[in-house]
Amino acid sequence: MQNQTTPGTLLTAMRANPPLVQCITNYVAMNIAANVMLAAGASPAMVHAEEEAGEFAAISGALTINIGTLSTGWMAGMVSAAQSATKAGKPWVLDPVAHYATSFRRKAVAELLELNPAIIRGNASEIIALAGGTSRGRGVDSRDPVELAEESATLLARKYRSVIAVTGATDFVTDGNRAVRIEGGSPLMTQVTALGCALTCLVGAFAATRPEDPFDASVAALTAFAVAGERAAREAAGPGSFSWRFLDALAALDETVIDREARIIPA
Repeated sequence: MQNQTTPGTLLTAMRANPPLVQCITNYVAMNIAANVMLAAGASPAMVHAEEEAGEFAAISGALTINIGTLSTGWMAGMVSAAQSATKAGKPWVLDPVAHYATSFRRKAVAELLELNPAIIRGNASEIIALAGGTSRGRGVDSRDPVELAEESATLLARKYRSVIAVTGATDFVTDGNRAVRIEGGSPLMTQVTALGCALTCLVGAFAATRPEDPFDASVAALTAFAVAGERAAREAAGPGSFSWRFLDALAALDETVIDREARIIPA
């Protein structure tokens, strides 16, 4: 009988063989994203230039693309990297930050969606809008509850054959057939700049560890965040102390802790 795959077993596997993950993320997120990856046990590489992004994607375990501070040059690097990752059979994750805000972003995301992301990670407003619905999002801020995005997530998962991870007070993950909700975390997480962007990078790390099942990988990454966030909030006085406590909590996670404290509910 095979051992059951759990967030804890995937965390152990990731730390035993730390994956190299190419993170094309925004300027605001680079530092916190790199620190989150290191705390969790992965190896981040912030490589985005068109001249090398595609070549680097081929040697990475996974790729993550975040359009937070989008530019024409960065877009060229994103496309090159996504094409290379797909060709090499490496999973890649799309974070469509505020894709509904401008025509430039809408066009960029439409092009990236054609390049077969294994996972799409976004907030509720982003996922609702991506499915063609009307969201209440303003800029990068989500004003829609996750439960309103669940139907949109399922439609997107089936349309693009991707795993959709909707994050918020209670996360929702689906591949169009399986679906779970993940409880935990803390409201303080929304007060730390780019923590959600860092989560996208961590999803990539778990996807590199389990490329054959991006659903399990996504659930594991979101569960690690939820457990670490809940633990960090117990002693935090505010967002400042929460930020460093979160990194410490993430680094302190082990297989026993994460599986004991995970709250994963079939949807």
